[in-house]
Amino acid sequence: MEKKHLLIWDNCLNIIRDNVHEQSYKTWFEPIVPLKLENNVLTIQVPSQFFYEWLEEHYILLLKKTIRKELGPEGRLEYSIIVDNSYNSSGPYAINYPTGNQRETGNPYISMPIDINRGTTKDIPNPFIIPGLKKIKVASQLVESYSFDSFVEGDCNRLARSAGFAVAENPGKTAFNPLLVYSLTGLGKTHLAHAIGLQVKSSYPDKTVLYVQTEQFVNQFIESVRNNNQNDFVHFYQMIDVLIIDDIQFLAGKEKTQDAFFHIFNHLHQNSKQIIITSDKPPVELKGMEPRLLSRFKWGLTADLLLPDYETRVAILKRKLYNDGINIPENVIEYLAHSISTNIREMEGALISLIAQSSLNKKSITIDLAKQMIDRFVKHTTKDISIEYIQKVVYNYLNIPLDQLHSNTRKREVVQARQLAMYFSKKHTKSSLASIGRHCGNKNHATVLHACRTVANLIETDKKFRQYVTEIEDKLKQ
Repeated sequence: MEKKHLLIWDNCLNIIRDNVHEQSYKTWFEPIVPLKLENNVLTIQVPSQFFYEWLEEHYILLLKKTIRKELGPEGRLEYSIIVDNSYNSSGPYAINYPTGNQRETGNPYISMPIDINRGTTKDIPNPFIIPGLKKIKVASQLVESYSFDSFVEGDCNRLARSAGFAVAENPGKTAFNPLLVYSLTGLGKTHLAHAIGLQVKSSYPDKTVLYVQTEQFVNQFIESVRNNNQNDFVHFYQMIDVLIIDDIQFLAGKEKTQDAFFHIFNHLHQNSKQIIITSDKPPVELKGMEPRLLSRFKWGLTADLLLPDYETRVAILKRKLYNDGINIPENVIEYLAHSISTNIREMEGALISLIAQSSLNKKSITIDLAKQMIDRFVKHTTKDISIEYIQKVVYNYLNIPLDQLHSNTRKREVVQARQLAMYFSKKHTKSSLASIGRHCGNKNHATVLHACRTVANLIETDKKFRQYVTEIEDKLKQ
């Protein structure tokens, strides 16, 4: 009978359902597919190596009794383990078990419970333990000062912050899984990631939260390959309740590490564990990443942190001064916020340098001292040009009010000014097309792309227009 394997497995499932919790049945038995029955050997297909190992450890006695009840004392079970077709590896393979002892199946790795804050069981090496320091405690690696209380909210980050707080209050249970936050360097994505982790630990003390930088993750995987315990490495991460991976773009081009992360991601997501990822680019612009990973990054919510506006920059500086118990003149705060507009980290660094210079030289903090310090500070750091600065220069040059940027008018001079602002923003900033569009009249990325092409064509064909572009370029560099 061609369909006999289906009937046998249905009978097995009826028995299994009566002996396990309903949620366990849905998680571990419904995904199984019966393939064939030959010589009293029933072959079933399971989704992954980890899936097989979990069944072997937790349900082997139940499976053995059920198979023998349906097929008799000589009944046996084989597993066919799926290997993802998008990964260059061998096809599905079968593993026999005559006794249910994993050692006899040739698999030395056993999935064991783990508490990252207390260390690990002896069966799974902890990738955070330094050799020679076996008793070291591995904490969540969260920075206590990076909390939601110290994260200043503004129009530039409101969506990401709100989503992050919702995730922290109900990890793994919202539609924001994974939550991917991206931005240019120094705009607060690492701060937000830590804030989510800290809030989870506050609301759910029993949950295991881990923050890890992608470079650290990669180095741990390389070490696991060297020690031939990649499965232990994967199992370790599969035990985390809230996994925070910072700067995922550093996985680019690392195929084996991406494969390991793919299996970790799948397991955590399937078990309603929360995944938080940060990146310097949106998923669509990440290069060197496997398509199957990129598609999973889009399953939840992708939120960006935009360049903070002037008011938000002032609020950030005031919050930092308040936390440190320091008072400086209002006009100095405003000058710092105006002078450094594209990197919060650099702006805070300039503030610290100003305070240090005042203290060491025993000088009061004045606007003149701030100007001296900023001149040296900006001179010795890469000067970034913000989108709002580009808009101001372009519209001043063309003598058009800046508020026309967001108007719906189709006047030629206004449309052309907006196109020039988009063109220079793409040329001089690292912002995505979508981000430039939002800043320039809330347009989409296709409009930005069209504007850049239009400006490029006019530069080639219109001598007067080319002169405009050259003069605006000179003003931007001043």
